[in-house]
Parts: sequence; C-alpha cells; structure tokens
Amino acid sequence: MADFYQTGVVTTLHRLKPNNLERLEADLERFGRNRPVGLVLPALASEFETPAMQRIVAELKQVRYLQRIVLTMGRTSPQEYNRARSFFKDFYTPVTVLWMDSERIQSLLAMLTEKGLSAGPDGKGRSCWMAYGYLLAMRDCDVIALHDCDIVNYDRQLLARLCYPVTHPHLAFEFCKGYYARVTDRMHGRVTRLFVAPLIRAMEGMAPGAPFLKFLDSFRYVLAGEFAMDISLARVNRIPPDWGLEVGVLAEVFRNCAVSRICQVDLIDTYEHKHQTLSTDDPSKGLARMAGDIAKSLFRTLAAEGVVFSADHFRSLEQRYVRMAQDTIARYYADAMLNGLKFDRHAEEMAVATFADSIRRAAAETTADPRGQPLIPNWNRVLAAIPEFFELLQDAVEKDSRQAAGRSA
Repeated sequence: MADFYQTGVVTTLHRLKPNNLERLEADLERFGRNRPVGLVLPALASEFETPAMQRIVAELKQVRYLQRIVLTMGRTSPQEYNRARSFFKDFYTPVTVLWMDSERIQSLLAMLTEKGLSAGPDGKGRSCWMAYGYLLAMRDCDVIALHDCDIVNYDRQLLARLCYPVTHPHLAFEFCKGYYARVTDRMHGRVTRLFVAPLIRAMEGMAPGAPFLKFLDSFRYVLAGEFAMDISLARVNRIPPDWGLEVGVLAEVFRNCAVSRICQVDLIDTYEHKHQTLSTDDPSKGLARMAGDIAKSLFRTLAAEGVVFSADHFRSLEQRYVRMAQDTIARYYADAMLNGLKFDRHAEEMAVATFADSIRRAAAETTADPRGQPLIPNWNRVLAAIPEFFELLQDAVEKDSRQAAGRSA
C-alpha cells in the first residue's frame, strides 16, 4: 500500500488509488489544448526485436492527448530505421523518427563541432538533446515527456501520471520525475540502492548543508529515466553525454528551476526492464562504468557549487561510502526477509566493492581533469552561434523521412 508522507524538499505525488487511467487521460486531453505534450522515446534498433517495445507501441497507439511523438535512434542502419518507422503506421499521434546516423544529421553534428559546440559522442544524452531541439523547432509543444523503451511491463498509465503534474493548469510544476519499485522475486536497482543513495548520504556528512545533496536525497529513484518538463527547461538545460545523464539532468533542473516547481510521482506498482551486468573485471562496461560516470558527475557538480575535494577528502569518502553501503545492505536484507524475497547477500557485498573501486577511479579522474567531458551546450547557445539551426534540423529530418518513404514505396 502506498504511503502519503512528504519527505525532503521535493513534492512527492503518491499512487493512492489504482485504475485512474480513464480520468487522467480525459483530463490530459482537455489540458493538452492549452499545454500540448510531446513525447521523446530514445531507442536502440535492437529494442524493436523485444516484446517490451511491441507492448509500448501497442499502448501508445491508444493515447489521444499527445501532440507528437519523437522516436530518436542511434547506431541504426537504413534498414533498421525503415523498420522502426513501420512500427508507427496508422498512429493517432504524428510520429517522427529522428535517425541520428543519417548523413544529414551527422553533417549538422559536424557543423556544431566546427563552431566549438560539440554535442559529444553517440549515446542517449545526445539523442535526447537532438529530440528536444526538434520539438523546440516545431514550436507546437509546451511540455516534453520522456521514457525509456525497454520497460517490460509498460502501461500507458505510467505516461499519464508522468505528464499530469506538468500539464495541469493549476499545479504550476515545471519538472516531474518518475519513481517506482523495481521488484520481482528479488530487489533490483543495485546502482540506486547500493551506490547512489549511500554515496549521496556519505557526501552529505562531509559537506553538511549542501543544498544540492539535500535536493538529490529527496528523490526516491534518482536514476529513473522517466520525466516530464516544461519545454523552456529543454531550451536552457545542458545535458551530460555519458551515464551521468540522470544525475546531470537533476543538476541542471536544480540550477534553472525553483524547487517548489519540482515534483516526483509514483508511476507504476512495479517496474521491470533489462538488467546491466556488474562488470567487476572491466570498469569500462556495465554497472561499474555507470557508477564511475555518476560519481564524476556528482563530484563536478558539487565542485561547481563550491564544495572542495582534496585527495584526503576522496579517501575518506570511499571509506565512509563503504560503511554506509554495508549498513544499507543490512536494511534491505531485513526488508527482503519480511517480504519473502530472494536476497544474495554475497552478490550485494560484491556490488559495493565494485562501486567503491568506481569511486576511487572517478576521484582520480576528477583530480586529474576537474572539468571533464563538457556538457552538451544548451539550445540557446546553439541558436546564438547558428541562428538557422532549427530550420536545418527540420529540413534534415523531413528529407530523411521522405527518402525512406520513397525506398519503401
């Protein structure tokens, strides 16, 4: 059963009544007349082979309150691009497939690099950023929502609950983050449970009163990939190009938005998607890499807020993290026993050891290069350098679509 307590500095919107879909969607159709919603779907070609994507497409086909959907795809061949387009035939909502590997889009990315405005390497961050640019260029959406395409138990109520707080005319929220429980016969979400939460609390002990850490610790699922925001934030927010994406987005929202206009919403009873390997032996892959990128994002964001990190600080932080993570394991063990869940305590301890190594590497990289990989510039900066960029982007997307339609005709 859901609780209704408000904790931290961020408003929490709970799931207190099930089966509200009909009311939510009816309201959203009304709200959408004045606050049109655009949905961004970052996808890989391989996801179109999965039951998860087929379920998402079937659910979205029933949605009537979206102004448009932008599916953005990287590392995709022409054949895979055409196949993705075929999934969205006969949709009520207009669907645009943004093909990041097309020659036209690649030439635009090269133009940005020439102007000193690199959009970074291929990845989810760059794909989402380009989709935001396309929605800004179309000028017919006031709200942007985003969710991943690997949600095995997707239900369109997830999308309705995500959009509702930012779309409702009397709620005044500009950013809404989703949260959920990731539970099957055991607890998942190791990076959130065993890395991010203990690391934030370990850092709070070393930088007491840091507003950004208090802000992050208010979120129930910091790494959730689902959020909705006022389109003005898409114009001014910068985006990390690596696994620090979710933390980086929250850092930019914290910087550009009043906390009173930020909320989190319980989206779904349980959430199931693909699981990454821990990758204990190779820190360049899996959860080990993810943890390292998240740690670097946290360190650099806090440094920008005036928190000082020395070698001694980092050594103490690693030890403090391990102690807090071990205490967290004991808490989750008790929770699992009460609820009759499987719990591999050894695997949890191994994950903490791997994450501690990620902190050590992230600290070394941050010390050697405090600025790190630049964030993708915000769209105001891009338009200042290339005023016609939105028109060029629209033209590239439309020509890619027409060319694909000609090939399939």
